[in-house]
Amino acid sequence: MSTARYLHTASILTNGKVLVVGGYNGAYLNSPELYDPSTGTWSNTSSMSTARDYHTASILTNGKVLVVGGDNGASLNSPELYDPSTGTWSNTSSMSTTRYAPTASILTNGKVLVVGGHNGAFLNSAELYDPSTGTWSNTGSMSTAREYHTASILTNGKVLVVGGYNGAYLNSAELYDPSTGTWSNTSSMSTARDYHTASILTNGKVLVVGGYNGAYLNSAELYDPSTGTWSNTSSMSTARRLHTSSILTNGKVLVVGGDNGAFLNSAELYDPSTGTWSNTNRMSTARRLHTASILTNGKVLVAGGSGDSGVLNSAELYQP
Repeated sequence: MSTARYLHTASILTNGKVLVVGGYNGAYLNSPELYDPSTGTWSNTSSMSTARDYHTASILTNGKVLVVGGDNGASLNSPELYDPSTGTWSNTSSMSTTRYAPTASILTNGKVLVVGGHNGAFLNSAELYDPSTGTWSNTGSMSTAREYHTASILTNGKVLVVGGYNGAYLNSAELYDPSTGTWSNTSSMSTARDYHTASILTNGKVLVVGGYNGAYLNSAELYDPSTGTWSNTSSMSTARRLHTSSILTNGKVLVVGGDNGAFLNSAELYDPSTGTWSNTNRMSTARRLHTASILTNGKVLVAGGSGDSGVLNSAELYQP
């Protein structure tokens, strides 16, 4: 990339290119970059009006990218829309609540559910963005405020929010039902954690991996939506947080990088059919707070992050 960054987002556009947006490198960034898998090169595109990190980026059903919230010294409620067809940004209406480190989930009805985060207080509130009107509405609040959680859209259309932090590390999980706009509790993980990842496997179960709860974690847990229960599965060989998890075209999960007191370049593969982990080739550069994007050719693009040399602009490709 032309600009080193971490705490950015990466979104795969409908044309197959990857849009990297915002982040931090000693200054808050409003610059985006586009990666073209067909040429392996990066190009600049127009900048956001507001620099930010700890934001979310969601690809709407119309192909535009909605960037929401974040932080630039103050928590933000402003969103912006990127139009890949023109390469330009436009403003849309603001959330009612400023928030950084929330999650954003695209529901089956095309609306975007933004949940939790922090703005000087830990947040349990949730808001819905309607792309057809460009407006926000409040929806039901979680029972537990949290940041650094994950949100996963289950095959039944509900959203599973897991773990996080609110002054204490959390093992609780909640389900959002878009048809009613309400939350319900579901069973808790065995291990509290934040800075973990959550991946929806091809069998519909959710794999939660790693994270931190005062100790770096290598444990993994599986949530079964059909029973609403958790079960342990085998642990990674390396404890890590601030890593990425990507579901490969063969159904395996690639966990890459992160830190456990040291920056990591190691990578591990989880096989859902056996419930076991195996090591795979390492990255050339150890990094955390990077992004990982599954390209249309099946390769995984890892970009940016922070490492031993500082903030990174390098990118690497994993071939499954």
